[in-house]
Amino acid sequence: MERLARRLGVPDAIVIGLGSMLGAGVFVVFAPAASAAGGTGLLAALALAGFVAFCNATSSARLAARHPESGGTYVYGRERLHPFAGFAAGWAFVVGKTASCAAMALTIGAYLWPGQARLVAVVAVMAVTAVNLRGVGKTATATRVLVGVVLAVLAVVAVVGAPQVAAERLTAPADLGARGVLTAAGLLFFAFAGYARIATLGEEVRDPERTIPRAVPLALGAVLAIYLTLAVVTLGVLGADRLADSHAPLVEVVTTAGRPGLAWLVRAGAAVAVTGVLLSLLAGVSRTTLAMARRRDLPAALAAVHPRHRVPHRAELAVAAVVVTVVALGDIRAAIGFSSCTVLVYYAITNAAALTLRPEPGRRLPVRLLAATGLAGCLLLAVNLPLPSVLAGFAVLTVGALGYAVRHRVVA
Repeated sequence: MERLARRLGVPDAIVIGLGSMLGAGVFVVFAPAASAAGGTGLLAALALAGFVAFCNATSSARLAARHPESGGTYVYGRERLHPFAGFAAGWAFVVGKTASCAAMALTIGAYLWPGQARLVAVVAVMAVTAVNLRGVGKTATATRVLVGVVLAVLAVVAVVGAPQVAAERLTAPADLGARGVLTAAGLLFFAFAGYARIATLGEEVRDPERTIPRAVPLALGAVLAIYLTLAVVTLGVLGADRLADSHAPLVEVVTTAGRPGLAWLVRAGAAVAVTGVLLSLLAGVSRTTLAMARRRDLPAALAAVHPRHRVPHRAELAVAAVVVTVVALGDIRAAIGFSSCTVLVYYAITNAAALTLRPEPGRRLPVRLLAATGLAGCLLLAVNLPLPSVLAGFAVLTVGALGYAVRHRVVA
């Protein structure tokens, strides 16, 4: 079996994790989350989503260090639970993250050229795929540049908006209840799920037993701090009602703060941020596709590795083709809900697999308790998402399960 090249160290892995997360939460998810949870509910939902993500990150890092190959929970589920658990995780990841890729591509189009959003989205998918086909080293380098630009833009928004934050907007009571907070947390989880990209690139990481457990929590912690800062600024400047109705909340922050001339910078930063997310998302989905194809859970032809660039080129091209199709038919907010539902199921399986690991000597974290909490948290957030997202997500997962059952009956 052809192997991928191990080229990524801790800094590269952290950058890919940052590039996978930064953008989605700040530029896409805050508005629907505010609509679901209200003002104080938004901050509570963000903290809850971050905690569930931390539980998942701990489980992912432990499993990736033990099984350092491409595929993430698809591999962990097969090795530690049952082949069907691995298939279910892989299927959930591929379909959920394909929807995420489409949502990110459409967001790029909406910011750069609203009148031709789908055309721009297709061009973005093709361009990002071309970068990924050049090798994971090129992916890490491109992501590093994108992350730097995005951090600079977000810092400008925070500095400009901070003086306009009003305490009454942050403390305004929300009457949407616990269900609203859970719904918002499920949507906001969409913004954290990128840390798993480090695990899905496990076969391309140097010294995975050391690199992955360090890179995952560092990337997640940095993003959580950034999200909390921008959530406070955005909510404190706009208020919950205005934030919920906004299509570009960070643009409205700088405009409300008296700096409308910075709107173009924020729009450009949004496009760059989401491009970074798309770059890493496509890389992660193709690696899981590669792992599934190696075990014949997807067509075996997708397991090919390019002889020169050492990347799963057929899987990359196949994923890109599906994303372009979804872009032509899809809707951003529906894609986010669908993706959150299926990816939460993916992480539920991650935590279930982590429960089979023995605690490592010297670890201070209660890793088994975190895995059990993460498992329960993922399922709770998944079923509290908007009903259409839940129905669509579980319908597609059921189709995959039926296909698995039919294929194995035919083989038997």
